[in-house]
Amino acid sequence: MRKSILMLVVAASVAALGVVAAQQAAAPAPGFTRTMLQDQTLSVKDHHGVMSRSDFQPGAESGRHMHPGEEFGYILEGTIELTEDGKAPRRLKAGDYIFVPANTVHNAKNVGTGTLRVLSTYVLETGKPMAIPVK
Repeated sequence: MRKSILMLVVAASVAALGVVAAQQAAAPAPGFTRTMLQDQTLSVKDHHGVMSRSDFQPGAESGRHMHPGEEFGYILEGTIELTEDGKAPRRLKAGDYIFVPANTVHNAKNVGTGTLRVLSTYVLETGKPMAIPVK
């Protein structure tokens, strides 16, 4: 009986650790938040458009990730360093725009002294996630 209880406790602990690790992997980076503004079905079959605002505190970054669709972004406020795999980092400021092709691994970082705010629209296949973290 004690062995059975011990095995059950060990199994539950391992499962709980797996859940915590998965939640931490999916958790946003400190100082970075993304607010969903709208999600609309498009006239293009099996696609939808998502609009969001991302807010970065000074020094915060999104973390390396990709989108299974295109990202059209506009910098509302602040200064961003955008790094896309295979390209030199770009520094952009309020009033500049961003285009990230589908499945391009990238990272965005606030390199200014104030809050960075980016308005983005994504064109995505229905059923696909908006963002996929990449190590």
